[in-house]
Amino acid sequence: MTVPPLPALPSLDAQHEQLSGLGLAVPDLPPDLRGDLLVLHPRHTAAVVLAPLLRLADRAGFVVEDLADLAEFAPAPGVEVPDADLYAVTSPERGDEFANRSPDEVDPQIRARGRDLMTVSEGLAWALQVPAVIERNHCFMTTGSRKPAARPGKLDARVPALWISNGTGRDGAGRRNAPKVGWCWAGNRHTWLGIASVGSRTA
Repeated sequence: MTVPPLPALPSLDAQHEQLSGLGLAVPDLPPDLRGDLLVLHPRHTAAVVLAPLLRLADRAGFVVEDLADLAEFAPAPGVEVPDADLYAVTSPERGDEFANRSPDEVDPQIRARGRDLMTVSEGLAWALQVPAVIERNHCFMTTGSRKPAARPGKLDARVPALWISNGTGRDGAGRRNAPKVGWCWAGNRHTWLGIASVGSRTA
């Protein structure tokens, strides 16, 4: 089945207004900033702050209970995020074509295409502007954010992901159909999760 194209992102000015309207303290928009998606650096606004601002219909977003250490996830090795509180990315893609493939398999292929791995903050920024990017059976992993493991040079095996809760388990029935930040193992495949990427970043 063909997946309908996602709605286009509004202008950066409109995105800035949207973030400000959510009650976030958003830095001034640089007049020469160019890109498609406006992103708040996690050092300025943490992902755990952005997640509850997500909305699908009347459902608010949340972070799953067993991802209490989300703040410890940083740009993955090789992912270079601009040193600015506010920056832009170009050409975000949900990566639907990578559904049912693991991050361990796909991440090198994304980079070989000249693209980079999307961070969880970038994924949240996208969903705040275009809620339709979180669509049942078509959601995505943000492999650009990884947590260093206790063993030097190694990574925690979890990868953050954005999808829709079924209201089971510790999510609770009251969160059914709510957008959520959860996690998947880097070596596992999931039929409903693509692997998101960006074209470039600029500040």
